[in-house]
Amino acid sequence: MSSVDTRSLEAAPRPADDQKPLPPSMVERMTLILDAFERRSSRLNLEEVAQRTRLPRSTAHRILDQLVKLDWLDHGSLGYGLGRRALGFGDSGNNHAELRSVANPYLHELHMRTGMVVHLSALDGADEIFLDKIGGRFAGKLASKVGGRCGAHWNSGGRAMLAALTPEEVDDLVGERIRAHRGEEGWSLPELHQELNRIRQHYGLSIDRSGRRSMGLISVGAAIVGPEGPEAAVCLCPPSNAVPLERYAPLVLATTREISNEMYPELQRLAGQRGGRSGAPRVAGGHRRVLRTA
Repeated sequence: MSSVDTRSLEAAPRPADDQKPLPPSMVERMTLILDAFERRSSRLNLEEVAQRTRLPRSTAHRILDQLVKLDWLDHGSLGYGLGRRALGFGDSGNNHAELRSVANPYLHELHMRTGMVVHLSALDGADEIFLDKIGGRFAGKLASKVGGRCGAHWNSGGRAMLAALTPEEVDDLVGERIRAHRGEEGWSLPELHQELNRIRQHYGLSIDRSGRRSMGLISVGAAIVGPEGPEAAVCLCPPSNAVPLERYAPLVLATTREISNEMYPELQRLAGQRGGRSGAPRVAGGHRRVLRTA
């Protein structure tokens, strides 16, 4: 009876106890990669994806490219992030759940410091949709309501978000609506572009002192900017036009930056590497882009 050469068995590498074999199918590997993005706002580079999934770097890169082409992921200067398919782009309410959760304590703090009504809103196509509204008795007198929507150019928050887009993107987004309703809403496209340029030159602050060409909201607003562009806006509404909005504008701007920093810590890291203010270069894909601030 022949003997078994135990030396070859002893020399063979053994898998670590805490390691599971890599899944063989493409679907399983795609799922591994998508699961690596723990938050809707997560941004990962190739090395981080390979490390979290334990996939070979070349395999991860090949699958990432396919996921980007199919809109499950997007790819920008800060790495990979969940795309419109992974985010369930058609369901606006679910898209904004994390944003509302992160923003809520900052909105309450802004209300407590000013005593004014605070709105959180987001772009939904050519519309501004209100996600949250915090305030005292005066809040009930305002026409805005959570879940309500209006033209994105109507209010200071919407215009702050539009100002974080290029003029060409603004034309594509709201140009047709403004031309169709020029008499009703009081804005012409050249006038809107002039106002958006003014907002860009004033650190992204949008101030409406009259409310005549909006929903009647006297307000100051600023955009919350993510790696792909304007994600939302914070808008502060005083009880009368006698309130000097410029005095409270820095608080609004600070609130949007704090929310953006918590939602997108990668932006802070990139700003630190550049030695400048937060901001990210424009990336390809979609109408939402970030305005250069550095």
